[in-house]
Amino acid sequence: MKRLLLISFLILFSFMNGQHLYVKTYGNKANKALIFIHGGPSGNATLFEGTTAQKLADKGFYVLVYDRRGEGRSVDPNATFTYEEAFQDLNTIYKDEHLKKAIIMGHSFGGLVATLYTEKYPERVSALVLTAALFSQQETYDHILNSLTKKYTDNLNQEMLSKIQAVAQLDKNSADYRKQCYNLAGENGYFKMPNPTEASKKLYQDYETSIFGKTNIRNKNAPLLFYQNESRNNIDTQPVLRKIKENGIPIYAIYGKEDGVFSTKQLHSIETIAGQNHFVLLENCSHYLFVDQQNQFLAQLKKWF
Repeated sequence: MKRLLLISFLILFSFMNGQHLYVKTYGNKANKALIFIHGGPSGNATLFEGTTAQKLADKGFYVLVYDRRGEGRSVDPNATFTYEEAFQDLNTIYKDEHLKKAIIMGHSFGGLVATLYTEKYPERVSALVLTAALFSQQETYDHILNSLTKKYTDNLNQEMLSKIQAVAQLDKNSADYRKQCYNLAGENGYFKMPNPTEASKKLYQDYETSIFGKTNIRNKNAPLLFYQNESRNNIDTQPVLRKIKENGIPIYAIYGKEDGVFSTKQLHSIETIAGQNHFVLLENCSHYLFVDQQNQFLAQLKKWF
């Protein structure tokens, strides 16, 4: 019954707004607005929504979560999966919610969307929060392959070394290269916290059995269409971030110390851009830091804002 009600809500929202967007709000609209932008392409906001959105709202934020057009619960066969389309989705949310400004929080690939949106519409962003966010994509891919090469050289595993070498020879601006890099990272535990706590295990377990876990929809065609339609498919946004900061928009960055997709050099780079007081590295924490170390994550956002 709950799933049927959710589907009915999605269909109703689509017809009412002329956009195929799933959008949900949490908290008091009088509080500071914070828009969460999920990872991908092919991701969705179900994990953040199902574990963290309400708790963040309880800290005094008006939290808006949504699935980008064509991804997750925002089913749209005509989606193009470009950054410009993602900007249109955000502008629709601003318009429908009558928002003048909001804190933009981008997770993983959502960090690229958030950064480019802030560059284009600085007047609409009060602060940019990078949450395990991508910023130098090729450095991330290089780090994954180089760190695994070292691991399997030390282990004398020629089969894995050959597999890594095959990925390294792929076109670096292709969906397959991205996919294979992240597949290797996933197979080697790069996205998992090293020592799960009882709290984190319960959050993940509760999510899996919830309506959010059951509507964790993944559009496998999204990355292919993104690489087909978007020319900015392997970028470094560090110059953009510096420009955003120079223009007076504060940047905050929160990352997991054991997030395997970022090198120490990358983390140092983003700390330098955000500033020491605007950067936090969470211990025993990987890519999904709002679940891995939720209490610390929430406390840090409350402290900053």
